[in-house]
Amino acid sequence: MVDVKNIVIIGAGLMGHNAGQIFLMAGYNVTLVDIKDEFVDNGVAKIDEGLKKLEAKGKLGEGISTADLMGKLKKTTDTASAVKDADFVLEAVVELMDVKKQVFKTCDENAPAHCILATNTSTMSITEIASATNRPDKVIGMHFFNPPILMRLIEIIAGEKSSDEAMDIGVQVGQSLPCLRGKRFVPKVLKDRPGFIVNRINAPVQIYMNWVFDQAAEKGIPWEQIDGDAGSLMPMGPCELSDYVGIDTLFHVGNYYMGTLSPDFKPGKVISKMVEDKKLGRKTTQGFFDWSGGRPKIDKSQKAGLFNVETSMAIMLNEGCRLLEEKVVSGFKVIDEANMAGMNTPGPFAGGKKQFEKWTKILEELAEKTGKEYLKPCELMKTGGFVSMRK
Repeated sequence: MVDVKNIVIIGAGLMGHNAGQIFLMAGYNVTLVDIKDEFVDNGVAKIDEGLKKLEAKGKLGEGISTADLMGKLKKTTDTASAVKDADFVLEAVVELMDVKKQVFKTCDENAPAHCILATNTSTMSITEIASATNRPDKVIGMHFFNPPILMRLIEIIAGEKSSDEAMDIGVQVGQSLPCLRGKRFVPKVLKDRPGFIVNRINAPVQIYMNWVFDQAAEKGIPWEQIDGDAGSLMPMGPCELSDYVGIDTLFHVGNYYMGTLSPDFKPGKVISKMVEDKKLGRKTTQGFFDWSGGRPKIDKSQKAGLFNVETSMAIMLNEGCRLLEEKVVSGFKVIDEANMAGMNTPGPFAGGKKQFEKWTKILEELAEKTGKEYLKPCELMKTGGFVSMRK
């Protein structure tokens, strides 16, 4: 096993600088890379700010200071030079395949032979990304959930040619990282399929959400009422969560799934218009809600009657059954555990074991109402055959 000491993170945005912070906290030497000095400098400032907040709360560890950790951080806009001494590279750039493949090509050409190249992609094919390199055996997915300092889940994904050693190193590195909410859950994803585990089971919910958003816009229903439909059953309602994740991310991911899973993932009118208007959510301070003063205070007292949490769970159960059919995981227990670790919400199988007949009917009616064929229940869900596939 490679002794990982030097980590390079390419992409200093939200995920990149968050990951940089926890790598520093784990004791690694970290180099932060982006295409412009201003992007790198902003990422470094965010890391410094995050560490100082934890230091003030006494959460960096006894005798450890922000200054000590920041002394292990370097910054650059030159990817080729940054990876010369790297043991492990984490790519966290925009969710566009061509951009990612160019980054991996540069890393492959300049990093040491032993270096593991990991992508933080939330949906895209590890195998295709690895095709840009001459070391596909050392390319893996390492998908963090946002924010990494709080969310326990890190999915380690195998491409078609990823070696067992590379996967084991990814798990080892992931498990070494601190998390304020407890022990890391670092499952191996056995097959390179779009969305992996958690994002995949949640992805078709966006088909439903596109329909809900567009219906609300047509009927003049305030966004607060959509989140009111979710009430306290979700840590963030659909609109707030969309703002937090990034409207552009939903748009890009929808387009990707549209090409890899079904045309039904095409982004809706509301999401497409928000991207066109550059109202991307928290990152631009304006999305469904105004984030200029921090997290918005949302009045959830009124309900729209459009969004239903049980319908979302039925959609997730159906997609979880598809993961079992595709052999992405060996059993449904890891799906439920991963969803709790990555989304802070229960996975669909605990309830689905008892409700699959009711939920099957819900999906059949939803597919007919929305015209979205992908929402129809698959055979494993309809028959309840998944019940015996726990491990």
